[in-house]
Amino acid sequence: MPLLQGVLPVSRSGVRADVVAGLAGAALGIPEVLGYAKIAGMPVVTGLYTILLPMAVFAVLGSSRHLVVGADSATAAILAAGLAGLAAAGSPQYVALAGLAALLAGAMLLLARVARLGFLASFLSRTVLIGFLTGVGVRVAIGQLADMLGVPASGGGTLPRLVDTLSEVPDAQLGAALASVAAIVTWVGLRRLAPRVPAALVVVVGAIVVSQAADLAALGLAVLGDVPRGLPHLGVPAFSPHDVASLLGVSASMFVVILAQSSATSRAFAARHEESFDENVDLVGLGAANVAAAFTGAFVVNGSPTKTQLVDSAGGRSQLAQLTTSGVVLLVLLLLTGTLAPLPIAVLATVVFLIAIELIDVRGMHRILAVRRIEFVVALITAVAVVALGVEQGVVLAVVASMVDHLRHSYDPRSSVLAKSAGGHWQSLPVTAGGRTEPGLVIYRFGSSLYFANTAAFLDDVTALTATAEPATWFCLDAAAIGDVDYSAAAVLFRVHELLQSRGTRLVLSNLIAPVQHQLDLYGVTAAVGPDAYFATAGEALEAYRTARGHADDQ
Repeated sequence: MPLLQGVLPVSRSGVRADVVAGLAGAALGIPEVLGYAKIAGMPVVTGLYTILLPMAVFAVLGSSRHLVVGADSATAAILAAGLAGLAAAGSPQYVALAGLAALLAGAMLLLARVARLGFLASFLSRTVLIGFLTGVGVRVAIGQLADMLGVPASGGGTLPRLVDTLSEVPDAQLGAALASVAAIVTWVGLRRLAPRVPAALVVVVGAIVVSQAADLAALGLAVLGDVPRGLPHLGVPAFSPHDVASLLGVSASMFVVILAQSSATSRAFAARHEESFDENVDLVGLGAANVAAAFTGAFVVNGSPTKTQLVDSAGGRSQLAQLTTSGVVLLVLLLLTGTLAPLPIAVLATVVFLIAIELIDVRGMHRILAVRRIEFVVALITAVAVVALGVEQGVVLAVVASMVDHLRHSYDPRSSVLAKSAGGHWQSLPVTAGGRTEPGLVIYRFGSSLYFANTAAFLDDVTALTATAEPATWFCLDAAAIGDVDYSAAAVLFRVHELLQSRGTRLVLSNLIAPVQHQLDLYGVTAAVGPDAYFATAGEALEAYRTARGHADDQ
């Protein structure tokens, strides 16, 4: 596999643009990953570790020129939910389990590459992904309220936690509440007045400066404290077979989200810049990045839509930008971690809260509601499940909801009767009793692949079209939308052939693609209807019918 697909080629002018974009990525990414570490229940410095070696590994091994890989709010929330109750957050055991979860997720990604399972990314529909990320945003935002108010954080589920936090509001610490409000005002003001300024960086740096100058820690405001300086220690996280069994579920959940979110982001930016990328090569990069996270004391990493958008808008056009960001993080770890100590916990919680709020896609949900109410219901159920039941359960429901939504479309396909317009062009007419392309002929287009679940709908349509006083001489099944015929559907085709024969109607087929025709050959359908029953197009079937009818009339 060639290396540096996401970097090369790069022009001299492109180097400068990528370096500038990488600096902008570091300016936003560093404050964000501190927050993501907090979401994951990990020591804050491990957030920096996620954009040190893992980001560089993906830049070298991946194919996408744009995808930014690092800590992510969705996978951080899944990790925290999966490790809850297994170890105390932030403890050495917790860090080891987080590393093992990243290792397992990385192994699953690499195995998916070996099996060429990149297509699995499509099993989370855009609708369900919007609902899932909205639910994650609500869940994470609620989880930060206690630290924003300076009150004790309660355990339990998201909704009980919200109720308990609101009950503590009368006892909120004034300093923490004021710091949170100041951070929100600064963030919102910058987003509206200077949207290109990295609001998270300004909030964090400003809070550190004010905290240091006013010695807020001495006044009782909780601060971050010492952050270890230097490079992470390399090593395999300690684990036991019991640990592996305990983390398989959460690792599989993160695997699904990484696969779906990273692929969707890579696909979107490749399309924007009219470039190509290889999902299977990206699986290697993502898998190796998570293995690197596990070996450097970090936690699971994912393709980030927000950071990818930031780097792209700053002019980044290759993974050289991400290598630049990794270089900046290296300098921070070696020289500047001490400057993070005065950061108020309330401000860090507020940054996480505001990041989470941005995940709540109100506009996306509203657009879905406006055009596809049934899909809005699916997205809403997914979001509610994430908030009320948990992130892992939400992932499972999201996958199931996507598959059910797909089955719903194929179960009741939009089929039609083809007929010629007055101008001689094909038009699609509704399937109605006695519908005809022209007297004696039905050209019926089935709107999906034929499989066991929709054969009843197929049979109902055939019955409605042929069970009339005026019999059809030919019934043409137009297969333009049929990409597969399973064994059950083949059996139904035999039944349809026999039914039509009993009514004096000939079954023919048009627009078959070669693999489907090969399937029908194997099933024996071709032998039953005759090889001369296949036509390349509906137009050819129409001409053949007219010729046959003309011969019959002559006789």
